[in-house]
Order: sequence, then C-alpha cells, then structure tokens
Amino acid sequence: MSNFLGGALDNMRRGALDAARRALPQRCELCAAPSGALLLCSACLHSLPRLGPACPVCALPTPDGEVCGRCLAHPPLFAATVAAFAYAFPVDRLMHAFKYHGRLALAEWAAGAILAERGRRCPALPPDRLIALPLSRERQRERGYNQAYEIARAVARQLRAPLIRHGIRRDRAAPPQAALPWSERAKNVRGAFACELDLTEMTVAVIDDVMTTGASLAELAKTLKAAGATRVENWVVARTLPPAA
Repeated sequence: MSNFLGGALDNMRRGALDAARRALPQRCELCAAPSGALLLCSACLHSLPRLGPACPVCALPTPDGEVCGRCLAHPPLFAATVAAFAYAFPVDRLMHAFKYHGRLALAEWAAGAILAERGRRCPALPPDRLIALPLSRERQRERGYNQAYEIARAVARQLRAPLIRHGIRRDRAAPPQAALPWSERAKNVRGAFACELDLTEMTVAVIDDVMTTGASLAELAKTLKAAGATRVENWVVARTLPPAA
C-alpha cells in the first residue's frame, strides 16, 4: 500500500510540474535562453560532454568499447555501468546545482539522460528492482534530500519499474568521498551498507548522480549480492574520468 501511495503521489507531483512548465516557459539552466518546457535549450543539450567508447563494466574510456584491463584482472561485483556523460563542464555545474543547491527539477533531466544512454548502449529487459545509492541519516538531514533518490524516482516513473524505498540503508556516516584522495575511498565505505531484503535471483540497478572511483557502488553491490541479487548494474548521470597521463 505504501508503494502504491508513493507512486500515486509521484504521478501527481509530475503532473503538477508538467502543468507549471507548460504555463510558465522555462529558461535554460545553463545559458538562460528560452527553452520552452525543457530545462536545457537544444544548443546546450547538444553541447554536453558525452562519453565515447567505454568499458561496459566500469564506463572508463577504452579504444573500442571493450572491457578494460583492470576489470578483466579484478572484476568488480557490479556487472555493468551505464553513464550518460563525462563529469566535465558544464555537466559538473548542473550536478553541483542539483546536489548542493536544491535544483530538484534537474532530476527529470538526469533520469532522461540515463535512460537514453541505457537504450543506446544496452537495450534490454528492465531490472527487477531500482535502488538509489543511500545517504547516511546525518548526510541526508544536513542536505535535506538524497539526490540519487530523486533521480531514481524519476527513472522508476519513466521506466515503470519498481523502486525500493525501504530496507537498504547506509549504516554509518563517513567523511564525504569527494573530500578524500582516490586511494582512500574504498576504505572509507567498507561495511557502510546494510540490506534487510531478500533479493534472490533479482537483477538490480543502482542509481547515483556521479561515479568517481566506484568505491561506494562496489561496496553496495557487495551488499546486494550478499542479499541474493544475481546481477547489479550502475546507472549514473556522469562518470569522472582519470587525469590525462
């Protein structure tokens, strides 16, 4: 019943947002040009930095889109990563506004970008469940919302797939991943997640805004597979690329 009510409220919220956008034409989030009912004008939308050929497992660039050497040598517990963009200007600006300045309307744009990229790279049956990367209670209280969950709600609505709302949590607060060097991030999230659900034989898609090292996503994949999931995928808006050598 709670999932039904949550879905109904989401649909009402979506309808209200659509009506408001039609009644009040938008200004582009990036250049402030008129954008009709869209959050980005067509020029800015087409200028966003898309990923080229990339490893299907971790989404880092590879010459012909083959699995990268690191994923071959040390396969992560997640099976695939779909990333819509490279985390570079101006996507970084959009993500910062969404994550830290309450621009929740960008969740709809982010969800559409993820699903478009998924359809282009790996059209397949929808997953059994969608999950938003959890925030700790302390971090969510401080921020007021979980940006991954806002994207996941929009993805679930567009895909008509079930979104897990309860039963998976981040048990402890740790220093923000963004504040740590890459080498420390896996240690920082070790044992951070807990799952009280039975996910036996399920394919699960984990949704987040930005994937940097993948440490948080790998740790959550470990937790989900321990709960019985047979396949875990990452669906993210943007992938941070390593510095050029």
